Amino acid sequence: MKKLLMASAASALMATGAYAEDIKMGVLLAFTGPLESMAPAMADGAELAIAEATANGKFLGGTTVTPVRGDSTCVDAAAATAAAERLVTSDGVKGIVGAMCSGATGAVLQNVALANGMLMISPSATSPALSNAEDNGLFFRTAPSDARQGEVMADILLEKGFTSAAVTYTNNDYGKGLADSFASAYEAKGGTITINAAHEDGKADYTAEVGALASAGGDILVVAGYVDQGGSGIVRGAIDAGAFDMFNFPDGMVGSKLEENFGGEIDGSIGQLPGTDSPGNATFAALVGDAFDPTSAYADTAYDAAALILLAMQAANSTDPMVYKDKVMDVANAPGEQIFPGDLEKALDILASGGDVDYVGASAVELVGGGEASGAFREIVIEGGKVTTVGYR
Repeated sequence: MKKLLMASAASALMATGAYAEDIKMGVLLAFTGPLESMAPAMADGAELAIAEATANGKFLGGTTVTPVRGDSTCVDAAAATAAAERLVTSDGVKGIVGAMCSGATGAVLQNVALANGMLMISPSATSPALSNAEDNGLFFRTAPSDARQGEVMADILLEKGFTSAAVTYTNNDYGKGLADSFASAYEAKGGTITINAAHEDGKADYTAEVGALASAGGDILVVAGYVDQGGSGIVRGAIDAGAFDMFNFPDGMVGSKLEENFGGEIDGSIGQLPGTDSPGNATFAALVGDAFDPTSAYADTAYDAAALILLAMQAANSTDPMVYKDKVMDVANAPGEQIFPGDLEKALDILASGGDVDYVGASAVELVGGGEASGAFREIVIEGGKVTTVGYR
């Protein structure tokens, strides 16, 4: 009888989430490749949320969470798949923040997440194609689709008087999806696309590509590429050849490397990337302090991706992705008490007592459809060689 009572008590503790365990969470980002300069701040953002949610001992009865990093690169689907498989099979992670780039994310979703019942929330994969990907309810993203960014880009250019544009894009899911989305929106609003041409990353010389763009002409050159790769190669070639003096930089180009590579040479150029001026974003910046750059692209959405995974686990009282996947939309949206960065302990208390939370987070999270971020965008201009925020949309 005593053994029976002890077993019953242990079962009750597990059922109420008071049975602590040690789990791991994957942080699968492009630590090498064409966006490697953005990955460190994104990883820091995700790991900040993990540390905040678990430091107080209230996550699933004292369960501890250890982040494990994996390198998804950006352009090597096989490497991304292998890294994800290691996280799942060798490290035994219970959820994945990532992947980072759209092609790698699609590969990991199809080859690893679906096969293993693993939940993943990408903070930065923006290809519109992911909206309709088969996911069995296991894939979410805290960054908005490029279908939305294309509309925002078109509005910005036309409002500023750029009625014709040449477009170059990195030849992958991200680049083509964004270029097509922009071109469709821009032409529908009265703009003219003079050329819409792919470029390959990893080349030493972009003279031919720049020549084609220059021949087509346009008021501005849209560079839907990667700042650590071909995107910067195209910009350097265009500046040196005098082909263009105004550029639009989407999210893949907006990073510290843009300032380092070009400084004042691109003054006056414009761009946009997911971002918000919500109270949560300011709170996130204050929480980060000088630990890393809170304005770095997707650092805020990475924090939110990790936070959503942890809160969904708490709401489901389970670390099983096939169980807690059904709670992600619940904790991300109303009804419930609004939760901002720094509020994760409060959120855990509310969920443990059976209450509801509406996670707003650092990026004003609102998930729609099958787990898409509705999304806001930060508008930037290059002034004095620096990326300067001039508004939000």
